[in-house]
Amino acid sequence: MEKVIKDIIYNYVDKYMENPDIVSRWKKPLIAFADAKDPLFSKLKEVANPNHLLPEDILEGANSAITYFLPFVESIPTSNNVGRNSSVEWAKAYIETNKLIASLNDYLIKAIKEMGYMAAKLEPSLNMDYEKLTSVWSNRHVAYVAGLGRFGLNNMLITENGCCGRLGNIVTNIELKPTKRPENEYCLYKYDGSCKICVDRCVNDALFIDDFNRHKCFEICEENHEIHNSLGGEAQVCGKCLVDLPCSFTNPVK
Repeated sequence: MEKVIKDIIYNYVDKYMENPDIVSRWKKPLIAFADAKDPLFSKLKEVANPNHLLPEDILEGANSAITYFLPFVESIPTSNNVGRNSSVEWAKAYIETNKLIASLNDYLIKAIKEMGYMAAKLEPSLNMDYEKLTSVWSNRHVAYVAGLGRFGLNNMLITENGCCGRLGNIVTNIELKPTKRPENEYCLYKYDGSCKICVDRCVNDALFIDDFNRHKCFEICEENHEIHNSLGGEAQVCGKCLVDLPCSFTNPVK
């Protein structure tokens, strides 16, 4: 069943890029599975956010979470290397990838139901607390639980294909074999202290080695949204702490 799920995702992304209205491009998705009863989900509520949901809050009887990473082709992050504000290509990719994730999730849920199982997703509109700037279903943390990668100093998930891309997930009652979580760090700073480029690249004094100001981060995202509001979607994005890094496109420790 794991291969069936992966093939559905691979094929959908390939087909999606045939749409002539889509200008962004993605590499082959990375896919991982988590046990819905993994104790790390409960630990998120205890340590990170008491309002964080459990898989069973999204789907009663959930057995697994299906997570995936959609890596951007190199030209998209590279376009965002210079300047204070996000490039048009980066902002457009953010908008188009969000649409892809929403569409892919709906398609995957439909396919799973046609196989006789159940699946569900959390609507993005229900996820974000804009006062506290926290989410009740963190795509990054769900992906971490599923073994897609490790967190970097920039608070982003570094996968085997780096951190430049977008994460999506759904939950299902299918019992899928959990992906083994990596044991070693993927972030060079966390591995041996040899890198903190992401901190130096932050353009709005939001990221530090020992601190993160999420309100300053959101401030620059809002600034970019105003600049790119003609692109036809929500572009509350920055990405400067993800691009032009050793971990932008790969796991640099490996």
